[in-house]
Amino acid sequence: METRGGDAFAADTDRVAGVEFVYRPTVGDFEEALRAWALRTGAGRFQAFAVPVASVAVLAVFGVVVGLSAPVLIVAPVVCAAVVSWGALRALHTQARRMFSIVEPYGQCRMVADERGAVSTGERVSFTVEWAVHREYLETARLFVLLGGERSAGIAVLPKKGAQGPEDVERLRAILGRNLRQL
Repeated sequence: METRGGDAFAADTDRVAGVEFVYRPTVGDFEEALRAWALRTGAGRFQAFAVPVASVAVLAVFGVVVGLSAPVLIVAPVVCAAVVSWGALRALHTQARRMFSIVEPYGQCRMVADERGAVSTGERVSFTVEWAVHREYLETARLFVLLGGERSAGIAVLPKKGAQGPEDVERLRAILGRNLRQL
């Protein structure tokens, strides 16, 4: 990945033939991306469900060992599951806010994608990334979410609201489909 200040497009004019998105990222974009990741990937499902399931199992075993009454053995795991699930959702929101805090200073973003990769320019930073950095992507109603590959552990969030028109969403979907695996 290349990072540099200024306008990356001046030095990379042959990318202009690609598809362009202009948008300002929001916390909601990152929340939606993390929810989609949690539901559509094995690692995400494990992270989202392992703690609540383990907590309920530990509580149930503890209740049996201690000899809690039947009503308590029924109500306690339900309450535990609700509280731990709520905590998992709060953790997701906190993670989304942290991710957003990293990109918030960039302000409005402009991304141009073609068959080689994408050039993103914010108000204070610009960077170029080749598709090889990502291994797969997923799509929600409002976003494209690019998932990191061997050389990148993160995710990239691209809101569809930044498209200049519906044809740009279709063009980006086609570019992603040719270069990444869709989940």
